[in-house]
Amino acid sequence: MNNFKEKADLIWKVADLLRGDYKQSDYGKVILPLTVLRRLDCILEPTKQKVLDFLPKVQNLKDSAIDVALNKAAGFNFHNRSKYNFNKLIADPNNIAVNLRNYINGYSSSAREIIEYFNFDDQIDRMDDPKADILFRVVKSFQEIDLTDMDSMQMGYIFEDLIRRFAEQSNETAGEHFTPREVIRLMVNVLFIEDKDILTQEGIVKTLYDPACGTGGMLSVGEQYVKELNPKAELKVFGQEINPESYAICKSDMLIKGQNPSNVKFGNSFTADGLENEKFDYMLSNPPFGVDWKKAKNAIKKEADDLGMSGRFGAGLPRINDGSLLFLQHMMSKMKANGSRIAIVFNGSPLFTGSAGSGESNIRQWIIENDCLEAVIALPDQLFYNTGISTYIWIVTNHKSKERKGKVQLINATGAKDEELLKEGQRDFNRFWQKMDRSLGNKRKKIAENGNTKGIGFITQLYGSFEENEFCKIFPNEFFGYWRVTVEQPQKENGKTLRNKNGEPKPDTSLRDYENIPFLKKDTQGKLVPQTIEEYFKREVKPHLPEAWIDHSKTKIGYEINFTKYFYEFKPLRPLVDIKADILALEEKTLEMEKTVLE
Repeated sequence: MNNFKEKADLIWKVADLLRGDYKQSDYGKVILPLTVLRRLDCILEPTKQKVLDFLPKVQNLKDSAIDVALNKAAGFNFHNRSKYNFNKLIADPNNIAVNLRNYINGYSSSAREIIEYFNFDDQIDRMDDPKADILFRVVKSFQEIDLTDMDSMQMGYIFEDLIRRFAEQSNETAGEHFTPREVIRLMVNVLFIEDKDILTQEGIVKTLYDPACGTGGMLSVGEQYVKELNPKAELKVFGQEINPESYAICKSDMLIKGQNPSNVKFGNSFTADGLENEKFDYMLSNPPFGVDWKKAKNAIKKEADDLGMSGRFGAGLPRINDGSLLFLQHMMSKMKANGSRIAIVFNGSPLFTGSAGSGESNIRQWIIENDCLEAVIALPDQLFYNTGISTYIWIVTNHKSKERKGKVQLINATGAKDEELLKEGQRDFNRFWQKMDRSLGNKRKKIAENGNTKGIGFITQLYGSFEENEFCKIFPNEFFGYWRVTVEQPQKENGKTLRNKNGEPKPDTSLRDYENIPFLKKDTQGKLVPQTIEEYFKREVKPHLPEAWIDHSKTKIGYEINFTKYFYEFKPLRPLVDIKADILALEEKTLEMEKTVLE
């Protein structure tokens, strides 16, 4: 797998030729489309002559028929009927621009459309301009890079490594990140583990969808997993992507692998759902963290107001600066009635942001009360290329197994926070991540990809066994709900309570307070049992504020998942005698240092 890094480095070096004629932030406009073209060129090379020999026999047919015939000769869902390839392009330096255009136009329509999304024709003019005169040298550099031995997974790594570098050069926001393959493998493992019996059936056909598919990494790993599990199974993949370069790369990958590239749509999933009314068996996504939805606000709000729960966003609208929960609602609208499963990566915000009655809380309430939230897995920090923040995988389904009904599983896979916890004699906190030999942007940790005692295998095992332990907790759905109540106290004047015309105490707004009352409490045996607002109020508030009362007209229901709180472990303070001994030792050491300096 390290071979991909060597190839990515070679491609990245080509960018040196652009220095001076291009801003660093524009390097991708040249490098990415040429990487796609070179990849297609290498794939088609073994059958190139066969296609050219067959062309005269079919050239009088309709274009669609020619495409079908030449695709068959090429052995792929695409072909190139131009006489040129990269080797022939560099054999004629003086006509490199016209020949390169001829070569691109020689691709079948499905492949040509992909190149068009890069707007590469503009870059041909720019590089061929006498002021730059770098087109031939750039094409020649790519001709010297052999991508024949790269499989789809390795090419995915190459593209994502290049895009990451370009993003860093142009100071992209932390939300514009790419999902490490080990995170995707974990998501895929957990997504499919409940359905292994189904997926090993003869001739089974299932569908997988990603509404923010980027370069197609999640779709590729999902397809690979199912093929390894059952070579006779078929997983049809679908996606949508808003970034034109990522979209083009994803479609080229689909094309090479024999998937239907028309299943991948271009545009904003919220405002122009390219797969409207489609339903899917499985869904995977890593939507951008903390990205606002201002541009789509009018369309989203209109759909929510007009369609309510029969549309995609009826459960609620989150705050404008984070559309994460919109993605999840969008995906849930595409669940099949007989059962679908979703794995999605979020930062911490969707777990708890928003008080009772807010859009975020209402969305969580809808998901949990409908028994759709199956599990949340907390991942180590510093896993992603462009951000070091902590992340969480949510598993959502409308078809829980019998043992999981009415429950939510929480897995703490964050591991050790610092190296002190890894010293001999400490608990094995670090079953979850390894330090990388070399950082990739903000990515300094990786999840081990093999074995059942660490990393992906261990986390998958924690999920699959569905048993509580130090890393896993299981709670009833109601555990996450609470009432937000308004506690009033009476206005007083000269020690007397002021009352309204009905004889009720007037509330003193300066003394108004709020209480979050959980739906459940622990009984004397530590078991979770339901409680009422009244019994909580009588137990926790009245002893301290005997004249207080609850304004029930203002009571709201809220839902949140306070992950850190559930896994918090109290660490007793060090004994005073130990602290005193340390201070005395430090003072003694300081005195000795002073003597040395004075002498």
